[in-house]
This record gives sequence, C-alpha cells and structure tokens, in this order.
Amino acid sequence: MIDILHSGFDGLTFTVSTDIPPDFAQELASAKAFAWETRAECILDLGKIKLSVTATGARGFTCHTGDLGAVWLIQDPENPIPNNPMIKVDFRAMGLALHGLDGAEEHFRDCMEAFEIPYVETQLRVSRVDFAVDVLAPWFEPSREALVVPAHTKVSELTGVDETETLASSNRVTGLRAGAIANRQLAIYDKRLEVMQKKNAGWLTIWNQARRDVGQPELDLKDRFASQIWRFEMRLGSKQLRNRYEMRSWQDLRETIGDALNEFFEKIRYCTPTGDTNRARWPVQPIWRAVRDRVAENLLEHRTGVEPSNVIYANKFEKWRQFDTQLLGYFVSRAALSDVKPDDFEEFMLQHVQPLARMSKEHPKPIEERFDKVRRRYRLW
Repeated sequence: MIDILHSGFDGLTFTVSTDIPPDFAQELASAKAFAWETRAECILDLGKIKLSVTATGARGFTCHTGDLGAVWLIQDPENPIPNNPMIKVDFRAMGLALHGLDGAEEHFRDCMEAFEIPYVETQLRVSRVDFAVDVLAPWFEPSREALVVPAHTKVSELTGVDETETLASSNRVTGLRAGAIANRQLAIYDKRLEVMQKKNAGWLTIWNQARRDVGQPELDLKDRFASQIWRFEMRLGSKQLRNRYEMRSWQDLRETIGDALNEFFEKIRYCTPTGDTNRARWPVQPIWRAVRDRVAENLLEHRTGVEPSNVIYANKFEKWRQFDTQLLGYFVSRAALSDVKPDDFEEFMLQHVQPLARMSKEHPKPIEERFDKVRRRYRLW
C-alpha cells in the first residue's frame, strides 16, 4: 500500500494587466522608502488585508500578505517594464495547502478590492500551476532510468536541497527533475530533507495530521528510514497554460486544469524498467500509479483538514527554538570569555539579565519600535 500524506496545489501564479490607482502607487512608494530607511518591511493596514512592503524591486514594488497569502510583484506606473503585466501574484504553498484553490481565489479578490485596483476577468492570465503529492516511502529512491519522457526532454539528477544538476554523483540521489518549467516539468525530491534544512515545521504538522486521521503514529524526522517522504511535483508553465489550454481566468483554471494534468501523466511516466527495448511498454511503477490516481481523484478536493492556527504555531515554535539555541550559545561564549566556572554558569545567566535590561532601556530606539521591526521581519501568519 502506498502511504500518501498530502496532495494538492503547491504553486499558483497569476498575472494581471491593469492600471494601478495613483493613490495606491503613492502608498507603495512611501512604504518602500520607509522599508529602505528602517531596513524592515513596512506593513500597510488595508482593512482585512495587511500588506508587507519590502525595500526590494528596482522598477516596482515587492510585497506579500504573509506565509499563508501571496507575494505581489507590482510595477511602478511611473517606470513600468514595457510589455510586462502590471501585477504578478505568486501564491504561497502553505496557504494553498491549507485553503486550496477556493481560498486562493478569495484571497486574490479580497486583495484587489483592498488595493482598489479595477480589473476584469479577461485581464487575468495563469502563468504557472504546481500540483504536489507527498508519499511516505522509505524504500523508494529515484532513478533516472525509470523515467519515460518525450524525446529531447532534459532530465537532471539532484543531490541536494538546492537541486544542483549533476551528471554523476557518489552521493545519495535526493531527486530527479525532467522537463522545462516554462512548459511541463516533473520534480521528484526528498521533501523530508528540505523540511529539516529549511526548518519548515508546518509541513510536519500537515503530515502528522494525516497520520493521526488513519490512526498511525506521528513521524520522527530524525529517523530517515521511518519518515522518508518523497514529493512528486507536477509543474505546468506558460506554454501549457496559456498557449495550449488558454487558461486565463479562475474559471478557466478550474475547467481545464484536469485536462492539462491528465496529459501530463500521458507524456511523463515513472516506470519499472524491463528488458524490453521499447520503453513505452514498460509497466508503470506502483508509486507513480498511486500519485496519478490521487491527482485524478482529488483535484478539486485539495484541502488538508489542518487548522491554519496549528501550522502557524508550529512555525513560530520552530523559530522560538532557533532563537533559544542561539541565545544559549551566546551565553556560553560570553561566560567562557569571562572565565566563569562551569558550575557557576546558571547563576551567571540569571545575574546577566539585569545588565541586558539596562542596555535595552538605554537603546536609542524604544522597545515598541524594535518589536514592530521584528514582527514585520518574521511575519509567520
């Protein structure tokens, strides 16, 4: 039995060709200038939408609505890039996992209303869609030989979380990538390794919820042979979405994404190699069949059943743990350089709290301002 822990949309990008209201453009410019001066994101309070504006973006504005929202790339109306859409919206994977396609559309429309940006459906374009399936499979390891792809399709072997392409490596294979992102691409990679290296505790919360739902024990990521999770990610780019399937609006996406993904599984297969020289006759491997069937079964049912607050808490807890580890390391270093005896270390930490409190009071910026800066930087909701 193939144990699937999660499936659903993992990436979604829209572009919008419309005009930006002058007042909103001015707000963005002022927020960007503030972010540049303070070296921290500036949050625009737009009713139910909180838009974080960064200092980046040479000819426009880079903004986001949190880990469960989307990244907004908005051109500067005074200095636009010719022939480029004014707005690009890249939805965050965690928000898609928790709220699905309906949640993404609702968030998009709420944002456009809050920004007071006029648009019609014909001004939208779908430029990228990713659909992911996470499989608990300690016994599996990707093999280039097992991939059956169209002629001239590039296949890359991955040996690290950054997906570095290699022709050969003595390291354990951590993934495969076939195809081009602008067209049709398959990525199979070690999601457990990525979660551990990037400290993304939210995914572990989602996986463990799936385990609890079927009466299975939670995963211990430290034990690779009991928690090895492979992500199968089907990626469709603009050549498929725009040119072939003409996906423009949200309605187009819903009506035709199933056809596009069905064709994906016809063009790319993961098989069990045999002695047959005709690779087209190789049997599909059970793990690939399970992935294909899950996509077909639940394309419109892509929510995790996990409360967003649980994921937010998991991410915050992981960040707390990182800071506590750093604080302890600094205290150890400070005590060692002060010739503190190991038996006196705990007392040293307690006594050092008062000097730190005095330093905080003497800081040129009030604590409220420093708190706000941190909250803008680590926006985990």
